[in-house]
Amino acid sequence: MMNERRYPIGIQTFEKIVKGGYVYIDKTDLVWRLARQSNYVFLSRPRRFGKSLLSSTLHSYFEGRRDLFEGLKIMSLEQEWLQYPVLHLDISFAKAQPDAQALKETLMWILSEYAEKYGRVMEENTPGKMLTGIIRRAFEQTGRQVAVIIDEYDAPLLEVLHEEQNLPEFRRVMQEFYVPLKAADPYIRFCFITGITKFSQLSIFSTINNLKNVTMHPAFAAICGITEEEVKTQLSEDIACMAVEYECSPEEMFLKIKSMYDGYHFSGDSPDIYNPFSLLNALDDKKLSPSWFATGTPTYLIRQMQHFRTDITMLDDRMELATSFDVPTEAMTSALPLLYQSGYLTIKGYDRYTDSYRLSIPNREVRIGLTQGLSPTVTGLDNSNIQLGFAAKFWLALRQRDLDSALREMQSYLAGIPYVEGFKKKLEEAASKEGFYEYTLYLIFSMLNVYVRTQVKVAGGRVDMVVLMPDTTYVLELKINGTAQEALSQINSKNYALAFQTEGRRVVKAGISFNLETRTVGDWMIEEG
Repeated sequence: MMNERRYPIGIQTFEKIVKGGYVYIDKTDLVWRLARQSNYVFLSRPRRFGKSLLSSTLHSYFEGRRDLFEGLKIMSLEQEWLQYPVLHLDISFAKAQPDAQALKETLMWILSEYAEKYGRVMEENTPGKMLTGIIRRAFEQTGRQVAVIIDEYDAPLLEVLHEEQNLPEFRRVMQEFYVPLKAADPYIRFCFITGITKFSQLSIFSTINNLKNVTMHPAFAAICGITEEEVKTQLSEDIACMAVEYECSPEEMFLKIKSMYDGYHFSGDSPDIYNPFSLLNALDDKKLSPSWFATGTPTYLIRQMQHFRTDITMLDDRMELATSFDVPTEAMTSALPLLYQSGYLTIKGYDRYTDSYRLSIPNREVRIGLTQGLSPTVTGLDNSNIQLGFAAKFWLALRQRDLDSALREMQSYLAGIPYVEGFKKKLEEAASKEGFYEYTLYLIFSMLNVYVRTQVKVAGGRVDMVVLMPDTTYVLELKINGTAQEALSQINSKNYALAFQTEGRRVVKAGISFNLETRTVGDWMIEEG
């Protein structure tokens, strides 16, 4: 089966997608509603989720480009197609600036295109003054209010999130840039601001007191990304073509794709959302691969997790009040809000009575990418080495219900692996602690896409680790200053396995000890039932 459809990989311009005949998932009805939601709108979404394409679509809409929207949903909604002057500012160009002065100069360079078009006066010697003057002159010269679209507004700030000197200075520059938007209100028809994080209005948009945050608004949950319904209806032909490559049925192929890329929710009752960048790459290549992580986990997120000593083993399936993860970036007391805003955690459920959300890692792609990104910084393991040889043998042993062989593979692997440069001292300090090995095993299991939970509460206490395979549950107790026999005896005496015997899976218990001298698995004892 041949599929000649063109996928807009890396294309973020609405006009180019439409004129080039690329696959386009029609969101124009939501674009029309968004343009009428408020004069000032803020939307946060993870990277590569279509924020820039949404910004470009709004750009074309406010320019009155009716020809680009023929055949799309918006045609039954829009009647006037008025043309407005549009200022479309991509602030991602201002990333990685060495100091506040360089940031200021870059912002003025971003504005230079519009200064040439609408003019500039000498007194406009800061980004904010220059932006205000351009908006006013655009209004005066065209007789119409201006549409201001600001994409990746937070890009410069994310790079300096924990730099005591640069963050305050960068924030002052960005505040001076954004604050005049309120003063220019009489000249603005619509202002759209998008980014990854939620820096508070008090520090960045201090005078825009009518900024409407639609990030978790149910009506706009699907405005970025591809819903499951859209996958099934608009991409069914593409999935069928991919199924031929995988020698499976379209139904089986859909389930593979769903496991890899589905699972995002942006409100309490959001439909299932797929990562568009990864999904379209997979359909284009006819291969399931973690495209979202091709360039690695973002540095700002790794730094945030290190800063707050985030325990990745405690991220899955946790209930949090809305106020605990939807807080301003500069007011964070944990990495949880940034993990959610960046797409590494997502909403899996909502309790209206307590206004709390159940958060989890969205899907297989994120689980693998997150653990790969963190393993060198947290445990010192060279994660590329995990994928060579050991992964296949360990996975096969678990699939064959042979935990003994799996632990032998792990013993050999941990004894011989290289650790990343400069990690030896940290390893010596951490390797005497049980939690280090618990963390290491968690990362290894997760990278192999094996579902694992740590410190699981049961009636008798806390189980160190529970590993879930399709037909088997492994209940593991780890010991450093103890023996495998003692660990197994603890499982039995406290009835740790009892809670899992009603799930329909075979239950296997294992006590595992670690050798401090060899820094690997020492011995183990296994018992079924």
